[in-house]
Amino acid sequence: MTINRIALLAFALLAFARPATAEALTKWLNQTVYVPIYSHIYADDRYRDTPFLLTATLSIRNTDPAKPFTLKSVSYYDSKGGLLQQYLDKPLVIEPLGSTRYIVPESETKGGSGAKFLVEWEAGSAIVEPIIESVMIGTKMQQGISFISTGRVIKGTPAR
Repeated sequence: MTINRIALLAFALLAFARPATAEALTKWLNQTVYVPIYSHIYADDRYRDTPFLLTATLSIRNTDPAKPFTLKSVSYYDSKGGLLQQYLDKPLVIEPLGSTRYIVPESETKGGSGAKFLVEWEAGSAIVEPIIESVMIGTKMQQGISFISTGRVIKGTPAR
């Protein structure tokens, strides 16, 4: 290929590329988000009857630099789907670029390996989708483990 053809190809690719701007992002008015939590896991066959206990942190982050949203509900469920705890007594406003967290201590064993949070939020006007995820960490003897789990929207109203 000649230099002119390469330049023309590069120009065409740039001309048709969509910029990664906030306008290209999907904005939302409300969501219900399912977030997996692992209050314990099983390491290997030697410990199949002894779970590796973990501390879990639910992190909720407002990624919108200009608008707040309101947490309506933060509910913790066990492996069978039974409600274990409501973490909010009243709605909580998360300011622009603000965040909050909820901790499930290592000593909490009722949730099990299939525990989860359901997080409900709403905004007065369309906002950039928040980041809602969990971070699990645990140590036993000289072994340490940590990992994250990303929330998934199971219900919501996208802005038009």
